[in-house]
Amino acid sequence: MASIRKIEGKLGIKYRVEVRIKGFPPQTARFDRLTDAKKWAQDTESAIRQRRYFKTAEAQRHTVADMVDRYLKSETKDLKTADERKQHLLFWREKIGSYVLADVTADLIGTVRDQLANEPIITTRKVKERLAPEEGKRRGKVIEKVVETRRQRNGATVNRYLAAFSHCLSVATNEWEWLEVSPMPKVKKLKEARGRVRFLDDDERARLLAACQENKNPYLYAICILALSTGMRQSEIMNLTWADIDFSNRRIILEETKNGERRAAPLVGKAYELLEELRKSKVRRIDTNLVFPGIQAMNRGPASIRTAFLFAVKKAKIENFKFHDLRHSAASYLAMNGATLAEIAAVLGHKTLAMVKRYAHLSDTHVSSVVESMNKKIFG
Repeated sequence: MASIRKIEGKLGIKYRVEVRIKGFPPQTARFDRLTDAKKWAQDTESAIRQRRYFKTAEAQRHTVADMVDRYLKSETKDLKTADERKQHLLFWREKIGSYVLADVTADLIGTVRDQLANEPIITTRKVKERLAPEEGKRRGKVIEKVVETRRQRNGATVNRYLAAFSHCLSVATNEWEWLEVSPMPKVKKLKEARGRVRFLDDDERARLLAACQENKNPYLYAICILALSTGMRQSEIMNLTWADIDFSNRRIILEETKNGERRAAPLVGKAYELLEELRKSKVRRIDTNLVFPGIQAMNRGPASIRTAFLFAVKKAKIENFKFHDLRHSAASYLAMNGATLAEIAAVLGHKTLAMVKRYAHLSDTHVSSVVESMNKKIFG
């Protein structure tokens, strides 16, 4: 129903009208004359009930599929994570693409969110298996079979799907005016697991580096040393070019990073020596500017080290360790050697301290010494 409030101010008397109908966002307007206010209230209330009000009509006219299609065409051109954003939005299009935007509620989004969290991700891979030998034969027949693996999506993954859909709804609301209000703020995000902190102890590090050095891949050892000494991401290392390395000032300039900001990584010690050797060695290919190019002549892109790294980890007998954990190891070593969270964030290229707080417990000794120093200064 409509309510009209009289407002007296420096500009004279105004009438503020508010139309509230259950299930629809409130509509407000101001008028100089009471008769105009009453007419607008009556017309607006009637239009909303008949679904003829402009913004409500827009929400009835367009579907989720229309919104996603337009968003993918106009909003993802310069997005670094365009492929991932497209994957997330196509999921929503498949699930509720036929719904008109007026019918997209927090309850509907929450229902799809729960389905996403509970549906298993099914992956298949081919493996070879040798059967028991037949009578009179030494070796059994080798067969190929398909192994199926099921796993659940974690909270962080589900929240990435929600974030993509949320931004899509925001653009449709604020720029296209297809919606009056986005329902997404009412949808609860799932709880995310604590950030992983897996780092190599001294013995594990020695075993892994020894295995990398013995590996047939000519770049694996240098890549792992670089990751451990700089905390660079795998993509940053593999796409590194010789033009990015400033040998005179012993630093690496990263123009393209995950957060979109330019970053400089110090190049010191063993990492500097290995890259200097690689620059002068015969291993270096002259038909590419990549520091770690593909080994095969036909491969013009970065080298592939996935298989080599997994083999090295297995040979070193290290459990539960991924390449990204080399970055965690670098951050952990910094924390254990007294670096502040701000310093760790600067090295890793994080904009805020939230991502590096997971390493705070590793610098307990450093923190304790700071507190002890403060107490001595003020209490004697």
